[in-house]
This record gives sequence, C-alpha cells and structure tokens, in this order.
Amino acid sequence: MRKLDHPLLPYLFLLPACGIVGMFVIYPALQAIALSFTSFNMITPPAFAGLANYRTLWQDPFFWSALRNTLLYLALVVPVLVTLPIFLAMLVNRALPGITLFRAALYLPAITSLVISGLIWKWVYEEKGILNYFLLATGLTDNPVAFLTDPAHALFSVMAVTVWGGMGYYMVIYLAGLQSIPRHLYEVAEVEGVSKWQQTLHITIPLLKPSVAVVTVMSSISAMKVFEEVYVMTQGGPLDSSKTLVYYIYQSAFEEFDMGYASAIGVVLFGITLVFSLINLRLLGRKA
Repeated sequence: MRKLDHPLLPYLFLLPACGIVGMFVIYPALQAIALSFTSFNMITPPAFAGLANYRTLWQDPFFWSALRNTLLYLALVVPVLVTLPIFLAMLVNRALPGITLFRAALYLPAITSLVISGLIWKWVYEEKGILNYFLLATGLTDNPVAFLTDPAHALFSVMAVTVWGGMGYYMVIYLAGLQSIPRHLYEVAEVEGVSKWQQTLHITIPLLKPSVAVVTVMSSISAMKVFEEVYVMTQGGPLDSSKTLVYYIYQSAFEEFDMGYASAIGVVLFGITLVFSLINLRLLGRKA
C-alpha cells in the first residue's frame, strides 16, 4: 500500500471543518463588522453611515448600563465558576459507592436546556415560590423577597442560575485534569508526611493550571455573552437592571429593527471579549 506522506495531506483533512467555520462563524462575523458601518432596518437595503453607529453608542446610556451589568456579571460569576468546581471535582474524584450517580447528578444542570432551567428558576424565585416559602418558614425573612422584580436583586438572581448551570460542566474539566495527575506524586508526599491540605496546595493546584486556564477563558466568554437566562427570567428588567450587552443586541436588532446599531454593539462586545481572553491566557500562561 502506498504511503500517504504528502505535506499538504493534514490540511486536506482540515478543509471540511475550516469550510464550516468559515461559513457559519467567520463570514457572519465579517458581515456584522460591515453592517456596523451602515444604517440597516432589515427592510430597506443597507446604507453606508460611517461611524454614526459608534458615535451613537458612545452617547447611549442604555449601552453603558448594559456594559456595566455585563462586566459585573464577569467579575462575580467567573471567580465562582473557576474555584468552586475544583472542590466539586476533588469531592467526586474518589472511588466510593454510588460516586458515578453523584457525578451525574452534579452534571445534570449542564445538559439541561437553559430555557428550561430559566423557567424552573423563575418559578422558584416567585414571591409564592419554594425559595420564599423556605425563607419565610425558617424565619430568615418576614416578607417575600422580590428576586426578579426588584432592581437590587434581579441581576444577582440570574447570576445564581448561571453558576448553578455551569458548575457541573467545569467540574468535569477539572476532573479530567485531576485524573491525569500521576498518583505516585501523592504517594511520595504521604511518605514524606505532607498533609492533605499541603498536597492540594503544592501538587493538585499547580498541576491543574492548564485546566484553570481553559475554565477561566470559557467561563469569561460565557459570562460576556449571557442571554438565555436574562431573556427567560427578566427580559432585561426591572428598569434595565439585568440587561446585558447580548440582550441589548437582541433588543436593538429584533425589537427595534436597527441591525446596523446592533452590529456595532456586537463588534464592541467581540473586542472586549477578545481582550479579556488574551489577558487571561497571558496571565495564566505566565504563572504556569
């Protein structure tokens, strides 16, 4: 049999994937960038508008409010999703009876539709829902808490759903990292009398840094583009207190039919996400 060793052969296998990425990712992204310089209402043809959309965006208080909410989402959700799943992974990385079922239970929210999760939690958060019933029954509060209808609580309530849905997914990434750590490192540490806490601090955490880098970037991107939870639970309210950039893009494009302005917001969001991702990779790569 003739040996296939042509230097271009690997690229031939990549062509189908590159074609799909180019068609469904790169081309739409380039088209969005082009539309951001136009006035386009999806009815009449796009008309070149130069930097008008970006000037409007700079003076738009709704954009800055959505950006602030998105950055707050990033600042609060990402640290939790980076750290908490590590402890969950260490908890389930044990040969115990029924551990497989326990892992599946923790992973279940990750494979549940975000729309279904949002609807379930919307019922849980209602003033007569199970959460308020528990708070009232235990005496933790005298009146029902308006989790989704109070501007002070709405965004944080949505954040909790994002954390709940993401913990199992990132736990699996850390679990794979834990199981790749050579067992003999822990055996040597035990012989030397190193405590479990010191083993975690000096063996587990340093060797999990590649997994931490992956989880940090992925959770950062997810936090920046959060949409389904907001759409199902609050629709950006009350008083725009939970409106994020992606929801504002949706609102501008499909409620106000201003596709050019929505594209401009999308370009800005892409730039911010890219910068955060590069910073994360740089910092984590330097520590590794």
